[in-house]
Amino acid sequence: MAAAALAHASTTADPRLIVPLDLPTADEARAMVDALGEAVSFYKVGLELFAGGEGMGLARELKGRGKQVFLDWKLHDIGTTVQRAAAVLAQSGCDFLTVHGEPQVMASAVRGRGSSDLKILAVTVLTSLNDADLEEMGYAERSRALVERRIHQAIAAGCDGVIASPHEAALARSLGGRDFLVVTPGVRPDWSAKNDQARAATPLEALTAGASHIVCGRPITAANDPQGAAQRVAAEMAQAGRP
Repeated sequence: MAAAALAHASTTADPRLIVPLDLPTADEARAMVDALGEAVSFYKVGLELFAGGEGMGLARELKGRGKQVFLDWKLHDIGTTVQRAAAVLAQSGCDFLTVHGEPQVMASAVRGRGSSDLKILAVTVLTSLNDADLEEMGYAERSRALVERRIHQAIAAGCDGVIASPHEAALARSLGGRDFLVVTPGVRPDWSAKNDQARAATPLEALTAGASHIVCGRPITAANDPQGAAQRVAAEMAQAGRP
């Protein structure tokens, strides 16, 4: 790894790197944000903190600290409920919101966010699933075919982008165009464990394939030195060019 790249990454957070705060309590999440310091500028707040009742409060705190916030709520309900929920979340000032990639759900979320700056991202196929899992769930399509169909549906519904594995990032980029958001979880550097990600790739591979943002969690948050791990990931990302 080039020393110059690491030095640059240590002083400037890469806005394409999203770190998930998948921690049991808001206090633990705050401690992680403090530990990461200026190495990370974009955070994902998911269902664990939401279930604990502290997720939205933490999200607003992070916005107050100048961070970008990704609400990974994965909304999935009847259209009216999704629309109303998206309208409430749009008032938070947060940046990204996930919904499941079904046409009614996506279109309702887009209506709900109205004229706010909240970006609606459709979950195509969870990165923990492989083709055998999809077959067991009753899908006739393989993962890539299902992802492609849902990307087309997301575009038609007016979504701003999709959540897709690094292996489908190039497909999403080619279908969505230059400004389409392609957020890839399941990103694992070569020096980290794959954990429960069935369709993982490295940060450089994901960006080269067409990802606009990557989500990288445990390699950073479970490290003995989270800030150093984040800087190491950012240095690898810089090899794909700065945003």
